[in-house]
Amino acid sequence: MKERVHFCSVCGNFAEEDPCALCRDPGRDGSVVCVVEQPGDVLAFERTGQFRGRYHVLGGALSPLDGTHPEQLRIQALLERMRPAAATGVADAAAGGPAIREIILATNPNVAGEATALYLSKLLIPLGVRVTRIARGVPMGSDLEYSDLVTLGRALEGRREVE
Repeated sequence: MKERVHFCSVCGNFAEEDPCALCRDPGRDGSVVCVVEQPGDVLAFERTGQFRGRYHVLGGALSPLDGTHPEQLRIQALLERMRPAAATGVADAAAGGPAIREIILATNPNVAGEATALYLSKLLIPLGVRVTRIARGVPMGSDLEYSDLVTLGRALEGRREVE
């Protein structure tokens, strides 16, 4: 297994072929890229069956106290995927799809994940791409009285119309 599995050169996910099956899938929307911290996060989103875009795995989160700095993550690779679209409107050549129009920041809801999302948003917004953050809130099956203040506050911020 160690000889056959490596990282995809496009998204950074685990792969047996390069690019990986998700990057090669013509049924995926290449104009939307979900940025996650680790390959396991891709699996979590794929299990939902609700995301049909492409991914970008950073390989961690910013944590200067733990010694993780921007140059140690796959941030430059993400910016390289963005540059053709931002500068010329040309398709994302690395992923073989349309120009990237939205980046979904799906880093973990902890200090390092929030710092990473903030850092990335400051880099990506000037490129003219829509930058969104996954919603956070109260988990299904829990009781409100046991939720922390930040979780309840975020749940209120991310509320939406009842359909």
